[in-house]
Amino acid sequence: MFARFGSEVTILCRSRLLPRKEPEISRVLELALAAEGINIISGVDYRAIEHRGQIRLTYDQSGRVHTLSAEHVLLASGRHPNSAGLGLEDNGVELLANGGIKVDDRMRTTREGVYAAGDLTGRDMFVYMAAHGAKIAALNALNGDNRRYDDSAIPEVVFTDPQVASVGLTEAQAMSQERDMATAVVDLGVVPRALAARDIRGLIKLVAEKDTKLLLGAHILAPEGADSIQTAALAIRQGLTADDLSDLIFPISPPSRG
Repeated sequence: MFARFGSEVTILCRSRLLPRKEPEISRVLELALAAEGINIISGVDYRAIEHRGQIRLTYDQSGRVHTLSAEHVLLASGRHPNSAGLGLEDNGVELLANGGIKVDDRMRTTREGVYAAGDLTGRDMFVYMAAHGAKIAALNALNGDNRRYDDSAIPEVVFTDPQVASVGLTEAQAMSQERDMATAVVDLGVVPRALAARDIRGLIKLVAEKDTKLLLGAHILAPEGADSIQTAALAIRQGLTADDLSDLIFPISPPSRG
């Protein structure tokens, strides 16, 4: 956003852009941002930051020390549940190591009759999952704990341009579970809708079981990735295969005029 306003923007990463996403996604997103004039510096170790008239950030990269000067800095260091000072543990509500409230799959805490939902649980920190968890907690509190919180097919979206959308397992996660899997990566340059829209920034990566072709994960980098990921989320939730998806017919609307 600031780069499009005309500011000179530099992004520094300790590893790479979106390190928990697929590496192919990170690489292509970096190219897209660089095309807009954003400078991306990866693989750095931060040493110091000071403010003397202007901000000076000192960092290491490949064994060399560098200094970057700027007018403003945004420090993106993640989020932690803000449970301190609420007296939860004194009242029998157990906390996790990250400060989140421990809940089971019915959104019940360790104290009978007390439920928790949202970011304070330290899991699935998305607005829509907070609303989903709150609905389950309320229904269980009133109707005998008959609803279960299922996080097996949660779509995640990073609203960059192009957007990063994913659901299910990454290739690395599938490997860590010793799943016999196969992957497929398709560049948007061969997708008719992207060609028609004249915007081929991005790719699609699918992770599936090798023999059954059961879909395990889907990862999309595309201008409208958030709209596309729900199909994969539904497929994973319902146990569909990659062949089931390829057999579906998707209507292609004409691109809107820019």
